[in-house]
Amino acid sequence: MNVQSIMTPRPRVCSADAPLAHAARLMLEQDVGEIPVTDGEMRPIGVITDRDIVLRCVAVGGNAQNDTVDSCMTAPAQTVRDDATLEECAQLMARHRIRRVPIVDANGAICGIVAQADLEATDARSLKQQVAERVSTPH
Repeated sequence: MNVQSIMTPRPRVCSADAPLAHAARLMLEQDVGEIPVTDGEMRPIGVITDRDIVLRCVAVGGNAQNDTVDSCMTAPAQTVRDDATLEECAQLMARHRIRRVPIVDANGAICGIVAQADLEATDARSLKQQVAERVSTPH
């Protein structure tokens, strides 16, 4: 089974120069905790999470209306090709301690996203458990 079978296709994305408030609105509208940040070719260059906004902007007195995504995003983006197996995806998530991973096509353009919860909906439940244990373990 590969990641195409469980990924959410065509996720909403934003640019690095977008205001943080725009990224936060996208998260609210889509009910997600992460938005991939892409370049002009739709290649992921990073991700912005709700946690990034809180810890790297709000907690230090930043301004989400004026500060841009690139000031808080996590970069580079860890990605998986759309033909990768669920095991490969879960291993990358565990290795990098991430809960979500952008999926890219053969040209490197974003085509989907896989979340830790997506693994639960498959026969790969043990993979989800491995990712959850690794993400939750202190560095």
